[in-house]
Amino acid sequence: MFELIEWTNRQWHEKTIHPLIVLSVFIYEFLGIHPFQDGNGRLSRLLTTLFLLKQGYEFIQYISFENYIENHKKAYYDALMTAQRKRITQEDIIDKWLLFFLESLKTLTEKLDKKYYVFKQKGGYLNERQKAIKEFIIEQKTIKVGDLSVAFPDISPNTLKKDLQYLRNEQIVSTVGQGRGTVYVINQQTE
Repeated sequence: MFELIEWTNRQWHEKTIHPLIVLSVFIYEFLGIHPFQDGNGRLSRLLTTLFLLKQGYEFIQYISFENYIENHKKAYYDALMTAQRKRITQEDIIDKWLLFFLESLKTLTEKLDKKYYVFKQKGGYLNERQKAIKEFIIEQKTIKVGDLSVAFPDISPNTLKKDLQYLRNEQIVSTVGQGRGTVYVINQQTE
């Protein structure tokens, strides 16, 4: 395990091998070493999530790698066992494992993209206050933060600014200008 961890850290530091390849080799070797009596598979999937996050693949926090493997257990074990039959020999070829591992990640990202696309088509989630702000902007055509403060005196200016930022991030409104002169307008497709 010490050699595996040392190799993995060196590869991530040197960056000569893509981090997803390094991760898939690490998981393959971890499962081959089988350092614990029980729970190696679950721990490998937890480590996969941790390493993906550490390498900047933040998508993994929104979708379950564990669940995917559970639903594709036969293909998972087939790829793993095919590779491990000749582990630590000259014929140790892990291409099937690498392809399974990388295809799993690809499938998860595609699944997440589809969910996000559906979410974006619905226009995101707006709470009642944000819906009221959106309607106000549609009626007024253009507004400034001060206009919202007058129209919604019971809502703090900071909350209104955060709502405008959320509407902007969701591409419901656009801005024209900067600073105090910033004007907010509704995007055509969201009217």
